Amino acid sequence: MQPTLLLAFAAGIGILLLLILALRLNAFVALLISSITVGVLAGMPLADILTTVVNGMGGTLGYVAIIIGLGAIFGGVLEYTGATQELSRFLLKRFGPEKAQVALSLSGFLIAIPVFFDVAFIILVPVLYALQRQTGKSLLFYAIPLLASLAVTHAFIPPTPGPIAVAEIIGADLGWIILFGFIVGLPTTWIAGIVFGKYISKKIFAAVPSDQLQIISTATEKITAPPVFLILALILFPLLLIVTNTVLSVIHPIADGANPPIWLTIIQFLGHPIIALILSTLLAIYGLGVYCGVSVEKLQEVSIKALQPAGIIILITGAGGVFKQMLVETGAGEMLAQQFIQYNIMPLLAAFIVALLIRLLQGSATVAMITAASIMEPILATLLLSPQLLALTVLGIAAGASGFSHLNDSGFWLVSRYLSLNEQQTLRSWTVMTGILALVAFMILLLLWYLLS
Repeated sequence: MQPTLLLAFAAGIGILLLLILALRLNAFVALLISSITVGVLAGMPLADILTTVVNGMGGTLGYVAIIIGLGAIFGGVLEYTGATQELSRFLLKRFGPEKAQVALSLSGFLIAIPVFFDVAFIILVPVLYALQRQTGKSLLFYAIPLLASLAVTHAFIPPTPGPIAVAEIIGADLGWIILFGFIVGLPTTWIAGIVFGKYISKKIFAAVPSDQLQIISTATEKITAPPVFLILALILFPLLLIVTNTVLSVIHPIADGANPPIWLTIIQFLGHPIIALILSTLLAIYGLGVYCGVSVEKLQEVSIKALQPAGIIILITGAGGVFKQMLVETGAGEMLAQQFIQYNIMPLLAAFIVALLIRLLQGSATVAMITAASIMEPILATLLLSPQLLALTVLGIAAGASGFSHLNDSGFWLVSRYLSLNEQQTLRSWTVMTGILALVAFMILLLLWYLLS
């Protein structure tokens, strides 16, 4: 039976890559087709294959769709009201031009928590242009720190879609992911962003593109700029609720069948990611929106628009859940787990390599994270890792999926266009930066793994 399962798994991965790379098929459809292929080649009854597809999709999306949807609306409101730009301006003013790299890194790190990577970058590009014109330094001196922080937060810290999807597929606790995401993300941002940014800006001079217009705000109506303390409170509020719930669950564990005290029950309820994001989204819509003078009709329009890019990510996540479920039902996942145990392969290393290979082959970091999580979940389920090690594995997938962005990644061309770089310059700057990011993050994760094992 094992050779058949191995063939089914290999064929599923091969068809997935063929459909995405050669036929340019949408990852959602490609994941469904490859999942069905695994089931057919493994000898599952056709009716069971269809049941597995439905169960895998439904079981994953019941949680992920809510979180990603709320996070998208939350980020959309912050984007429209100019909160992201106001935060970056505040940090730049506080740190001054001489420490603009640090200010941009902190801006990107905070802003990318609720706002998608590409949106956050485009919004903050005028800040980069203004600094380059003011100082005459290479645009990369400021852009690389910002890009590194955006990339790290986008992959490492919920409620961005990638870590949310991986956490749900693998069954990891978001609180631990947030905690370790900050521990790993901050030094990684410093090395890949600030240190490398200083170096590469001396090798490649990039000036403001002559054809780029400065976009001051995405708003189409006159609004009042939100105060920085309110912006920071809104961004950090859901993270604090989730992390508090996780920490209390360790300090005050509850035995099966026991009744927890009422205060702990309330904190657990408020600290659940769904409730935390509902509260944060409501505060953003009615607190930030009303404060800035945005009409209710416009807030509804912004919310609907924000859900559009989240839709495809939700569907891809669901299809990743189908692939995972197919590996479980066919027994292919158990077979892979036995191989891991037999050869004593470190789960963190395997997760990193699988995600990195998929990233290199097809480009999308989100697709790489979801596919790698789908492959690793049946293996991790048999290893009985602690919540902390499981969270580190999620971040290992995130690190691998963030590495070495090149010509098949839309982010590569986004950076090339807005920084006026040719392909070679983008490879030497952006691609190398993402490679450093992945490797530095993995080394820190490896250290944490050995400390917690």
